[in-house]
Amino acid sequence: MLATLTDWLWTYVLIAALLLVGLRFTLASRFVQVRLFKAMFAQLWVSRAVGTKQGISGFQALLVSVAGRVGGGNIAGVAVAITLGGPGALFWMWLIALLGMATSVFECSLAQLFKRRHGDNDFRGGPAFYMRYGLGWRVMPVVYSLLLLVTLGLGFNAVQAYAITQSVESAFGVSAWQTGAALTTLMAFVIFGGIRRIAVFSEFIVPLMVLGYFGVAMTVLIMNISQVPSAFALIMSSAFGFDEVIGGGIAAAVMQGARRGLFSNEAGLGTAPNVAAVADVAHPMSQGLIQGLSVFIDTIVLCTCTAMIILLSPLYQPGAEGVEGIALTQRALATHIGPIGEPLVSIALVLFATSSIAYNCYLGENSIAYFDISPKITINCFRLAVLALIAWASLQDMTTIFSFSDLTMGLLAVVNLVALWALFPVGMSLLRDFESRGGVSNSTFDHSRLPQQNLDPESWPLVETPAKTE
Repeated sequence: MLATLTDWLWTYVLIAALLLVGLRFTLASRFVQVRLFKAMFAQLWVSRAVGTKQGISGFQALLVSVAGRVGGGNIAGVAVAITLGGPGALFWMWLIALLGMATSVFECSLAQLFKRRHGDNDFRGGPAFYMRYGLGWRVMPVVYSLLLLVTLGLGFNAVQAYAITQSVESAFGVSAWQTGAALTTLMAFVIFGGIRRIAVFSEFIVPLMVLGYFGVAMTVLIMNISQVPSAFALIMSSAFGFDEVIGGGIAAAVMQGARRGLFSNEAGLGTAPNVAAVADVAHPMSQGLIQGLSVFIDTIVLCTCTAMIILLSPLYQPGAEGVEGIALTQRALATHIGPIGEPLVSIALVLFATSSIAYNCYLGENSIAYFDISPKITINCFRLAVLALIAWASLQDMTTIFSFSDLTMGLLAVVNLVALWALFPVGMSLLRDFESRGGVSNSTFDHSRLPQQNLDPESWPLVETPAKTE
């Protein structure tokens, strides 16, 4: 019953809602994700070069969000999508990511706009905050925070811990309890350091895992360069039902591509805005544009890497039954570079999942902070609960927990998408203000520009800057 309800929610409600919101922001902003693609890199460069004593830098916020978005779905999820929906599923993942980039730009910008100072050198924000301060809602922010706490703070951490221990045991023969003990110790050091230590951890581990996995994929592409055009041709023909090797044809390709794409990049789910709000940037739209890149990195780059590893392998036979999930990716890589391929995929999964646990812990803490009930004591208790859950999950079967997390994650997205639809005019006002001030380093935000909004003057001081002159 749980699986049936989850499938119904994702198939008939969530995908349609995410596409509708993504299309609305894309068309109204005149394809901001394409038009300002270069500006995303410019904003990233500016944020990397400028240090901050408040919150974290925009660059660090990007790395933390990439750490969360990039996970098992990039390795196992893509393999499942190809197995069930055919190679064409990748095309629909690309389309979902393109629309998701626009959604991410605006949800992260709104999180920045309505953030609140938390202590002397930190900020808090996210969907619960823009629901409360942007829309004046009282019940929905509570519902969202509880769903966020249960889904990512607890459920997904258990799933990630289980995936790590099983992968390491399979590839290296290390027992689950030993891996679980080492993982619990490592995560205790990371999460008790708060967002700054999580950011530093992500700043080290994310470039390593992304560039390493990308490098392996590029090696495979170079080794099979003559077959690359035919692989892309297979993706396109399968996407539109011209290659009917998968049961369900185009419908299967669209459904699997959409579901796995949305699950992988999380655009519209409201998770990344919790981290985006912590960044100390000159303009809310600056961090929104930076976060748009995380969707691009996750789906357009890394999911494509996994798909190419599989499709260029002789192990993949269209329509044939065989290995699937992470096993398909591991064995496919082994056909390209030899026996070392399987442990390399396992190492990648460990890095991806470990960074996701750190990210999920912060999101759980952010949901607790919203309630402002003895935050230090409550957050420390939450951290201890997460560590206990990691240790326990290392030895368990996580099927039920994963199904439950999928359901609550779907509900989480629905709540967030309703808020984004209601805040659409505010998001467009932010974009106009950003572009009127020249963009990049010249766009300094002054909250008097949006006097009707309930903004925090400590987060956005009144600093007048002249608008761009023609």
